[in-house]
Amino acid sequence: MSHDVAAALDRVRERIALACQRSGREPGSVQLVAVSKGHSEELIRVAYDHGMRLFGENYAQELAQKAAALSDLPDIRWRFIGHLQRNKIKLVERARATVDTVDSSKLAEAISARAATRGATVEVLVQVNIGEERQKSGCKPDEVPALIDAARALPNVSLRGLMTVAPHFEDPEATRPIFADLRRLAEAHGLSELSMGMTHDLEQAVEEGSTMLRIGTAIFGPRPARQP
Repeated sequence: MSHDVAAALDRVRERIALACQRSGREPGSVQLVAVSKGHSEELIRVAYDHGMRLFGENYAQELAQKAAALSDLPDIRWRFIGHLQRNKIKLVERARATVDTVDSSKLAEAISARAATRGATVEVLVQVNIGEERQKSGCKPDEVPALIDAARALPNVSLRGLMTVAPHFEDPEATRPIFADLRRLAEAHGLSELSMGMTHDLEQAVEEGSTMLRIGTAIFGPRPARQP
């Protein structure tokens, strides 16, 4: 195993701490989600042994398989961060994962209905396509109020905040307006969780109020090619 996950995690945590220091925040106010999509269970165990407990996956089948294989790790937690089809909700449920990519009232309703069958409540975030990029999932900013109202009315979901995938700019400083817009949107609706910021732009995200970073490459290295 050539990539040193433990050393990479230390570097990421240092970046977060410095960004928090610059913005007058406590490092503990920002959760780190290790995005393990496409990476082996072995690497996840290395990250776990180095203190990581929160992992993010993009594909429902992969999430279900990894959650089952790593079920011996008692306090590991999973967040689903990819586009979720309603017929795959049961796979995400098996992992007891949060769903950070709710982008329609129908999806929220289906998650709530499935959770009700086991008397559970699922934590969710609303995904906002704040940059309004055609190729990305997420509701449009002007659709957020109605979706928030719909989610809050459901008995078996707990709406915690908003999530976005910012456009990729060569200069990460260009993401600041995107992150600031999401923060203002969350504040307007009394939501405290902000999942925004990845390897390329984590400093800008922290300084603009992110409470949750989704970091993959800087922790695990480049993803292997996905098998067909």
